[in-house]
Order: sequence, then C-alpha cells, then structure tokens
Amino acid sequence: MNIAKATANYEAWLGGRLRVLQDDLAFKHEQMRLAPFPFLRATYYRWAQIWRDACATAAKAPEVLAAGDLHVENFGTWRDSEGRLIWGINDFDEAWRLPYTNDLIRLTTSAMLAGMTCRAREAAGAILAGYSAALEAGGRPFALAEHHPALRTMATARLHEPEHFWEKLRACPDAEDVPSGAIKGMGRTMPADGLQWRLVRRRAGLGSLGRERYVALAEWSGGMIAREAKALAPSACAWAEKRKVSAPILYQEVIDRAVRCRDPFVKMQKRWIVRRLAPDCSRIELSALPKERDEMRLLHAMGWETANVHLGSARAPALLADVKKRPRGWLLEAARKMEKAVLADFALQ
Repeated sequence: MNIAKATANYEAWLGGRLRVLQDDLAFKHEQMRLAPFPFLRATYYRWAQIWRDACATAAKAPEVLAAGDLHVENFGTWRDSEGRLIWGINDFDEAWRLPYTNDLIRLTTSAMLAGMTCRAREAAGAILAGYSAALEAGGRPFALAEHHPALRTMATARLHEPEHFWEKLRACPDAEDVPSGAIKGMGRTMPADGLQWRLVRRRAGLGSLGRERYVALAEWSGGMIAREAKALAPSACAWAEKRKVSAPILYQEVIDRAVRCRDPFVKMQKRWIVRRLAPDCSRIELSALPKERDEMRLLHAMGWETANVHLGSARAPALLADVKKRPRGWLLEAARKMEKAVLADFALQ
C-alpha cells in the first residue's frame, strides 16, 4: 500500500469513528507537502503501518503503554494541582500498547527531520541517555520552579508576550453546531457557574487536523480563560493492525499511570479530551524556543520524559535490561531507516 492509498484508507477509517472536518483535512494535506517534518507529524498512521517491518529487530522489545505519536514538538507545559509549572509530553491522542522502542525511534527520527542543529548521532545519544537515566532513577516529573533552570528558560521563552496567545484565540472563527458532549465537557471545568462563553473553532496541531476541536472563551476575575474539547478516536495503530473489534481509547489510562504531575484540567469525557488552554498551558513548537538553546539537554529531557510515561505500565529493571543488551548504535540505525522511509513517502505523496 503506497502513501496515497494509506492516507485515503486511514481517513475513511477515521471518518467511520468521528465527524471529519473536510476543510481542516484539506489544510492538513497542504501542510504535509511543505516539508518532511510536518509530513511526519501529520502521518502517524503511516508510521504505525510500516515501522515494525522497517525496524524488525528494534521492534522486538517489551511492550509498554506508549505515547505512539511522539516527536520533538509533542512537549509542552501545564500547571499541576499546586500551581507549579510542569514540562512534559503534551498529548496522547495515539496512545497504544507498543514496544517501548517505538517512542524512542520516532522521537529520534523527528529530531533528525526537524532541522535541529545537533548531529543525528548526538541526538540519538542524548535521547537514549535520558531514557536510561530515568529508568535507573525510577522516573521523576519535570517541575520547573525549583529544578532544571536551562529547560525552564527554554520552555518559558514563549511566555514573555502572552497577549499574542489570547489574540490568536480571539481570532478563531465562531463555532456552529457544537456537539453537546463537547459543551458539557468544557462546562464541567469552568471555575464558576453562569459564565458567558464564546464558542470558537480552533485549528491546531497536525496529526489531529480534521477532527472537531472547540474552545470556550470567557472573561473571569479580570482576565481571559479558555477550555478546549477535542474529538478522540482510537489510535491509528488499531487501523494499522486491522482490528475487527472496537478498539479502546487509552488517553486517560496513560496520563493516569505515568510518572507525572498531572494537569487537573485534562480529562477524557466520553469521546472528548478536555483541557485548559493558557499561555503557560500549551504545546511548545521549536520555533518558540530561544535561538540560543542547549539541544542536548532538551533531547535528554525528552528521553527522560518518555521513560516517565513508559514506567506507568512496565517495570524499570525489565526495560533497562533490554536497553543495555542492545548493540551500540541501535537507536540511530533504526531512526535512519525510518528517516529514509519518511522521506520516500514524502516524495511520493
């Protein structure tokens, strides 16, 4: 199955599970043609379809509850129940039970395609070192107030002008025919009853483009607040595995089980994931990071955070033993294979 057929097949499968917004889907196709990195982000279904064959040896590994669609722009910040600024993986739309190597290979491949200045070998080494160190430590979340000053500086650079965040949300078009489930989900997380909202459609991300995504905007206690509801479907892995029975959505399970300072506003409500949006509670794009940044430290942290997620469903000694028995350079070798596959698909789309 070539990339064009895979895309059509997957989108038909997705359309049988949720309402697809055709204008957003057309925009997604435009973004896919821009460069290999956005193509990678937009086509997790293709990765799920081919990675086991392309990386047959690396794919023979203990299974975990994995992020699935992991890449260098699937990280962000949020506030935990104590109000502390936390950094970590931003969303788990494609969470699935996979060999732990899937997340490491995809994260490394994304670093190679995203235009980072570090060499591929250095990127793979930093990610694997962070992952291994986290396993040895039993994991630890990234609370930025006390620790990780370099990561804190990188993560908070985008917060210097928060007005732009709210301007962008206010510019979103008004939403029509918003499903009641989305409205109820956002309403349950509002800080007070009786607030007047403006409902808008938000276009964000790449892999999730085409799915319904709504935001409730309100004024409260002297400032703006926002709540988002995004439609969920089973992971594209269910499509790739040609599942005949109904597949579970594992978003809530993965965030509940991970070594994590949870965002109290993120909650799966039926087939919607609801979350608070704010300048300090959003995904971080590479373009929003400072030009002067320590990419090795950042990638090490990304590897560590990947282990934080995996430790929710697997024992550290078992994962660490598998990592240590692998030959030197295995991660770089697997990532290069997937880089080659992604570039071939990008050229043929």
